[in-house]
Amino acid sequence: MQHPDAQTFDMTLRVGCSLAYHATGPASLLLNVQPWAGRNYQIVYQDITLGDHLASQPFTDTHGNYVHRIPLAPGDNFFRHDAILAVRSLRDNEGLATPNDGPPETPAQLPAELLRYTLPSRYADSDKLADFAWDKFGQVPHGHARVQAISHWLHHNLEYRYFSGDPELSAFDILQRGYGVCRDFAHLAVALNRTFNLPTRYVTGHLPDIGFPDPDNHMDFHAYAEVYLNGRWHTTDPRFHTPRIGRIKIACGQDAVDGAFSTIFGGATLTYFQVWAYQVPRNTVAVGDPLDLSQRLDNQTTIHRETPYALAP
Repeated sequence: MQHPDAQTFDMTLRVGCSLAYHATGPASLLLNVQPWAGRNYQIVYQDITLGDHLASQPFTDTHGNYVHRIPLAPGDNFFRHDAILAVRSLRDNEGLATPNDGPPETPAQLPAELLRYTLPSRYADSDKLADFAWDKFGQVPHGHARVQAISHWLHHNLEYRYFSGDPELSAFDILQRGYGVCRDFAHLAVALNRTFNLPTRYVTGHLPDIGFPDPDNHMDFHAYAEVYLNGRWHTTDPRFHTPRIGRIKIACGQDAVDGAFSTIFGGATLTYFQVWAYQVPRNTVAVGDPLDLSQRLDNQTTIHRETPYALAP
């Protein structure tokens, strides 16, 4: 039986990462690199290598993230995730019911499990931003219009500066500093929307450059936010403030603590880091193949679509 949306899965992506950790003493790792199930994509093949056959205790955390808990061996430990995905060439939020159908849910109407996404957290310290948020956005209609206004303001008033990330800085700190990386844009979007009691979660994942050239050819994990409006999660990404194609979600939570691709316990350091996310012609690449960017179809304004996949349900 053909998947009901198979006719719209008309792109192929390759996403993954290669990581190395050097353990100098007893250490373990929480590894969070495998994609969620997605509305606009399906995993065709994927493979994950966890060191030299290290033991793993996989579990799903309270945010729905798929995590491996792994004891590290002394010395170097190598990890790799590689996946081929069938993707629909829809932009963020395209095809969702418009959030303007009615006012957002009040806290009393929200599902109980979403209330935590309205509260301040370590990096999304919304309690410190309430006065600023109401001064800047209090006159904007509540709901989708306000979410868009926050994204627009951050995109145009916060400088994106490569390699400026600092794990000690919260959303409030970044607003005072005036620049940051995608993590910082996401934390501010999360915190500012939470000041209006809109459930907002921090999200990390892959973002290929489909229809969006990146002259510097950066590939990294990307951070953005999701806001709960009228019964659905909607993407908001002030780093780019434009709907994108091919966004692949890996993790979410209250802030970067929950969305980290790895969390180290004990004596270990990250010694190697490489991420890839790019469009490829179908049936030309297998998981585990060497990276070959000469096959890349994205990183240009032209959008390449293929004959739709025939996917199993």
